[in-house]
Amino acid sequence: MHPRRDFFKRLLTLGAGASALAHSTPAKPAPPRVITPDIADLPFTMDGSVKVFHLVAEPVKQTIVPGRTLDLWGFNGSAPGPTIQATEGDRVRIVFENHLPEPTGIHWHGLELPIEMDGVPGLGQKPIAPGGRFVYEFALHQNGTFFYHSHMAMQEMVGLLGGFIIHPRTAWSPPADKDYFIALQEYAVLPNSTVPNSMKMEFNWLTFNGKAGPAATPLIVRQGERVRIRLVNLGMDHHPIHLHGFTFWETGREGARQPEAIWPRGNTVLVGVAQARDIEFIADRAGDWMFHCHLPHHMMNQMTSVVGPMTRQGEGMPMPELPANANQVPLFPQDAYMEGPMMAMDKEVEKPETYGLPAGWSGYVGGMMTLVRVLPPEQYQKIMDLKARHPENAAQ
Repeated sequence: MHPRRDFFKRLLTLGAGASALAHSTPAKPAPPRVITPDIADLPFTMDGSVKVFHLVAEPVKQTIVPGRTLDLWGFNGSAPGPTIQATEGDRVRIVFENHLPEPTGIHWHGLELPIEMDGVPGLGQKPIAPGGRFVYEFALHQNGTFFYHSHMAMQEMVGLLGGFIIHPRTAWSPPADKDYFIALQEYAVLPNSTVPNSMKMEFNWLTFNGKAGPAATPLIVRQGERVRIRLVNLGMDHHPIHLHGFTFWETGREGARQPEAIWPRGNTVLVGVAQARDIEFIADRAGDWMFHCHLPHHMMNQMTSVVGPMTRQGEGMPMPELPANANQVPLFPQDAYMEGPMMAMDKEVEKPETYGLPAGWSGYVGGMMTLVRVLPPEQYQKIMDLKARHPENAAQ
């Protein structure tokens, strides 16, 4: 055969083989569903090509730690409300009902919308009266981490917040194996009350997805996975969120995913008021790593001066071993009666995600704090099996 013809024949054969290989290669898996620990997703139905969600603002009772239930305002039975998940290019319809005793409106924070859908009472729409109903409908042309909330200032401070995740039409690269969403909220509640003071500037209950540590469900990760954590903040305080054991990339903000060339690296990300931040890291080291706001007062529960029996007298409570002259040392007590063995509630917060943690762990996890549990395959699978057998006790 002529050398040149032989060359083209081999080229065509290689091309046919490559084409067959392309057709036989399985499609890339879809990105993982975003998991919101301790909070459900908002379900939807389809009306033709429109995704239809039903959202209800209402008073709720939210248990933030065992034995401490607050009277809040939330959505569909929880504060924060359920997470909305959709995809870039979708058209969504949110049928909203106001079961609160006063007018409200829902703002879609960060979404680029027509003014009449922006959710600001008195401007784009009339206030939605108690018992009223309003239908929001719009197309999604963005992707990233967003949220929804009441646009009445004091209502924002008592729980009316929820996540709004818009998945990209083309999956982000590199893909994440686990994708978590966490909403940061804060409340000022006196020890003998269940009602937050929305005017107060000092907060004593700090929460991840409506739970204060140790009740906040740990994030479960198989060792070696790439993890994305999406954070949003709606309150009065900025929160420097710190991850132990890993350096992460900040890959997204409330506007959009950021170009990889400008991803900053760190182990603490400041999530300012009304902001969203996405971080990503490779979970290559096994361990039960703390993940928390690094403001010292935000790492404790019930940070209120003089809280009845919880004083240095310790009546009726087991006390840690202390030096005999402890009461003569300036500044004592600091942490001895705030954390530690007397605050442990391992059994009360037990769930599949806490399996295998050391005894007494819960006494040292408080406030705006949880754990990122990076587990070897066998231990990871054990927890997955426990969740499958006891779904009623497992977080989302």
